[in-house]
Amino acid sequence: MALRAVIDTNILLVSISDRSPHHWIFEGLRNGLYSLLVSTEIALEYEEVIGREMGDDVASVVLSAFERYPNVLPVHRYYLWNLIKADFDDNKFTDCAIAGGADCLVTNDKHFNVLQDIDFPRVTVVTPEEFKILLTKTRLSE
Repeated sequence: MALRAVIDTNILLVSISDRSPHHWIFEGLRNGLYSLLVSTEIALEYEEVIGREMGDDVASVVLSAFERYPNVLPVHRYYLWNLIKADFDDNKFTDCAIAGGADCLVTNDKHFNVLQDIDFPRVTVVTPEEFKILLTKTRLSE
């Protein structure tokens, strides 16, 4: 079974360009190496930030691709956990991870470090480098 991940907007943003050292994240999604869990709120943030940083055309292409990829899975959250107090806007990612049964949440944002001390609900936060290791281990065990 494919790894289920939630990806923070800033990580997704830097993975889009084929010149980025993190492009493997976007390519891995495109090639079905993992499943991306996305709520409506996250999709809207992706669209806004990609549009602002890379242009509306790029945002449109990325989100249209997500609609076609069978491994981009919609998640509907029914409960607001509000686990992150430092930046409430980040809670959409933790809530999506919990509701979607994510194996990990990929980010470099330090606000998510608080999740290490929360036993329930458990959200595993990883850096892009740790995500790469998880993907490799998952692929080897299949």
